[in-house]
Amino acid sequence: MPLAASLADMEEFQLDAGERVKRTVRKHWFVLIVSFIPFLLLAWLPTFIPGLLIKLASASPESAALFAQFTPENPWFRLFLGLWWVFLWIGAFNTFTQYYLNHWVITTARIVRIRQHGFFNREVSSFLLSRVQDVTTEVNGIFADLLGYGSVRVQTAGTESKDFVMDGVEDPTGMRDLIMSEIAALHSKTGV
Repeated sequence: MPLAASLADMEEFQLDAGERVKRTVRKHWFVLIVSFIPFLLLAWLPTFIPGLLIKLASASPESAALFAQFTPENPWFRLFLGLWWVFLWIGAFNTFTQYYLNHWVITTARIVRIRQHGFFNREVSSFLLSRVQDVTTEVNGIFADLLGYGSVRVQTAGTESKDFVMDGVEDPTGMRDLIMSEIAALHSKTGV
């Protein structure tokens, strides 16, 4: 784990005495690429508008004057196109922000989930490894199987049991094994 990543995680929460970060996990890079595909298609969509309007104008001569205004030379069309691309850029940047800032940190004593909601709202939650009841992994689909990513679900025990789920995690079985080995090490220390 790079030093910059571990320092960035330390700003979100404080480690207890003797606690060490074992792994920081984000979604797989393929999940990010797939989430950018709709933005690329929507960015390319306005290039078809002038050609479509020309075909509509040739089919209906009385509306040709109306459709003739929607050309790339028209400043209103350029304004619409510019605003369209700005909003798509904001959406794509928000998708990248979600990808980069949403992650799990597995330490020797707990699991910390850091979730970014929008641009300026962050939620940090954690639970102790001693409360983990079940760790389940799931790999669905051919791309997930070939590229080695899937979902990890960690269920806690107690009256307020929670499920922590992270989809699209790289090497979900390795992450499950790490969590289980840290739980075993914690139980061997405490003698439980």
